[in-house]
Amino acid sequence: MKTYLKILFADDDIKYALLLKDFLTRNGYDVTYAGNGRIALDLFDKVKPDLVLLDVNMPELNGFEVAGEIRRKNSKVFIFFLTDRSDKNDRLKGFQLKANDYLSKPFYPEELLARIEERLGNPSETTQKIYKLGNTSFHYTTNELITGNTKTIITSRQADILRLLAENINETVSRDLLLNRVWGADNYTNSLALNVQVTYLRHALQSDKSLKIVSVVRKGYMLCVG
Repeated sequence: MKTYLKILFADDDIKYALLLKDFLTRNGYDVTYAGNGRIALDLFDKVKPDLVLLDVNMPELNGFEVAGEIRRKNSKVFIFFLTDRSDKNDRLKGFQLKANDYLSKPFYPEELLARIEERLGNPSETTQKIYKLGNTSFHYTTNELITGNTKTIITSRQADILRLLAENINETVSRDLLLNRVWGADNYTNSLALNVQVTYLRHALQSDKSLKIVSVVRKGYMLCVG
């Protein structure tokens, strides 16, 4: 199994958050998105992140409240605040909660990346992102499937799904896990989207007869190899 630096990212601005999630994913990080503070806290024990990125102004629980709860559970995980609240008192409160960094919006994604790499290291130097699946090489970072002389490009979301399946070959990966790790929530709309993306993945893998994505009724999906 491959080892990735895991990030739990909570921000209720979905459009902005998904762009930043995609940027971090393409730079080698395993990013789980949460749409509010309550979801982030619920996901924390499941994801076991190395780093938590928190917006401050969020519904359910704000970033400060989430950080406080996380610190009661874990004193070592890195916490960065990403927020448009740049007042001195807010920054002081963030560091009183033992945050490791506090970035005021707007900021360049490259600035966040540099700060993450300074603290946690560059994942491209420490992790393997190529999976050997039957007769296919799956290049997670570049979203490439290479079977013989055939190269297929899949989307980042499809790559996230396939990576979870590839890390659990011949084992069932639950729908809940796939939905929470790839979409950040296991609602009905996302569940329908998962079905569609798996269909696209099956089509992308069809040239390799040694691979099959099997539906496990009421449980999830399994990548069968052999």
